[in-house]
Amino acid sequence: MFSIAARRFVKIEHCPVRYHCIIFYALALALALPAGAKEPRRMPSLSPAQAERLHQALKPLHAQYDPEERMIRRPFSSPGYHTTLTGGFVHPTRESLNYAVALLDTGDPELERRAEAILRRVIALQDPNPESKTYGIWSWFLEEPLEKMSPPDWNWADFCGVQLLQVTRDHRERLPEDLRKAVDESIRHAANAIRKRNVGPGYTNIAIMGTYVTLVAAETYGLDDMKAYAMERLRRFHDYTLNHGAFTEYNSPTYTVVALTELGRLRKDAEDPEARRMTETLYRMAWEEIAQHFHPPTRQWAGPHSRAYRTLLPASVLNLIRRASAGRVRFEEKGATSGDSTRENPAPSLDEHRVPLPLPRDLERYFTSLSAPREIVKTFTKGEGEKPPVVGTTYLAPAFALGSVNRGDLWNQRRSLLAYWGTAEDPSYLHLRFLHDGYDFAAAQFFSAQKGGVALAGINFATDGGDRHVSLDRIKDATFRAKDLRLRFEFGGAAGKNVLEAPERLADPVALRFRELNVSLSVPYATLGTQEGKWETGRDAEKGIAWLDVALYSDEGREFRLSDLERAAVGLAVRLSDRRAAPLKASANVEDGRLRLGLADSPLTLSLPVKPGTAAGLQRAYRTEEPQMNTDEHR
Repeated sequence: MFSIAARRFVKIEHCPVRYHCIIFYALALALALPAGAKEPRRMPSLSPAQAERLHQALKPLHAQYDPEERMIRRPFSSPGYHTTLTGGFVHPTRESLNYAVALLDTGDPELERRAEAILRRVIALQDPNPESKTYGIWSWFLEEPLEKMSPPDWNWADFCGVQLLQVTRDHRERLPEDLRKAVDESIRHAANAIRKRNVGPGYTNIAIMGTYVTLVAAETYGLDDMKAYAMERLRRFHDYTLNHGAFTEYNSPTYTVVALTELGRLRKDAEDPEARRMTETLYRMAWEEIAQHFHPPTRQWAGPHSRAYRTLLPASVLNLIRRASAGRVRFEEKGATSGDSTRENPAPSLDEHRVPLPLPRDLERYFTSLSAPREIVKTFTKGEGEKPPVVGTTYLAPAFALGSVNRGDLWNQRRSLLAYWGTAEDPSYLHLRFLHDGYDFAAAQFFSAQKGGVALAGINFATDGGDRHVSLDRIKDATFRAKDLRLRFEFGGAAGKNVLEAPERLADPVALRFRELNVSLSVPYATLGTQEGKWETGRDAEKGIAWLDVALYSDEGREFRLSDLERAAVGLAVRLSDRRAAPLKASANVEDGRLRLGLADSPLTLSLPVKPGTAAGLQRAYRTEEPQMNTDEHR
């Protein structure tokens, strides 16, 4: 009763007994909070410019709002796992909560009522049963309950918990009492689920996000035991990351940005001094990773990428950099005038007013120019025991950027070998893939050695690897069925408009010219059992990509048992240069069960098992004679 009455004292300054009203209001709020909780804060009022940009960001979401279901409704899309849905329209839980928070941020009473309706609807979709396997999480979509997902995504406790904490921390006093309690309970369920799951520090974005939910929930509600857990989790992540020198989800245009955002949220909301100190160090690391791999001539985020959902950098990342530098880093388009409103005010994001992400001033130079080549050799994960380190090499030159990782796989989110060239207005890319029936084959293990604009790489196949996902759909009994298996050199952006010519013989090198840039390819070895690969070419105008493939199998379909194959491997080389050069000549020979690769006029060498084996065994068994540097940056 007190809290409901307190909500109606919105004009205290006009109350005849003003000070009694203030005391009553504070008492009512205190009684409305759970035991041990702190008095809620109120988000600072938005400036007129912030309010205008927020409403601009909300416009497309207003059009997607479904008042009948009280959620966002949009066309189905997915990365190809977790869900069994294949099309139609869906109502997503996470995006609906994001929308609700932004609606509350406007302060508009009508939009606040819509936000309340969304909160009630989405909170009801959480599993609140502590005895349930899916306790504390949500399904991705209203149309697919948790029990029908394949499998459920436990990360939804983290993603949705973050948004609910924004509600209770910034808007609690404006919610009806029953909804406040529902939000409180939902946050506790999410925090408990995160604690029970207890992901390790190698799962970068979720390690950070779950720390935010558990720590900020503990500080908000006065949960001492939960705070002790959250602080130990943050210490573990901090020490682990500093020990290795990088995030395990390394150099990711998707998840480094998520990590940066959640660290920014932590540095703003965490109260514990130790937590704030650790967060500040990690926050700086995130910005350094972005800055050091940025290629100003193309405005692309150079590879290798541990996880990415697209290959050309979205404008939202450039907008983030501009905002983070307070406009000092600007990405002007050719022909744009200083009064061009789209340049002065880039597209707004839904939470830019909520999570400030200031760019350290000393890193701004990385985003503005590149006058001379720069090579970065970065250890992402240190070697442990027989497990070799994960090391990325990125060569940034005015004409192009080439990046590769020394060991990994070719899951569809990986960009293990990636190049960019062209201009900021018309960039091109080359992305190496291995496809099983048209989708990236996660069982393909990748190894490389790189120096400057030249990379030598090998691929073999894990008998226990994933098919479409590295862990969610592992190959059973080393056996899978396929109609098509092929290596793909995918060209996109401006280069995707070209019609490419394939060599007649596998041994023939490929020489391509894109204006002033020369791209050379060589595939000296490509064998699957008794079949040798052959060059093919193609183009998809709708997707804006062209390709040169080495087809290893293409027929009606059959089963492949990897453990029965004596040879299943690919060797290749890539060179980018702004100068004309002799054809790229890579060599390959198989001896003692190993494929040995080399390059004429280059010290790069690489060897790997030619017979399929376990992923761990293959990852341990590759060798390269090109020593990896230990410095993060070399000029």
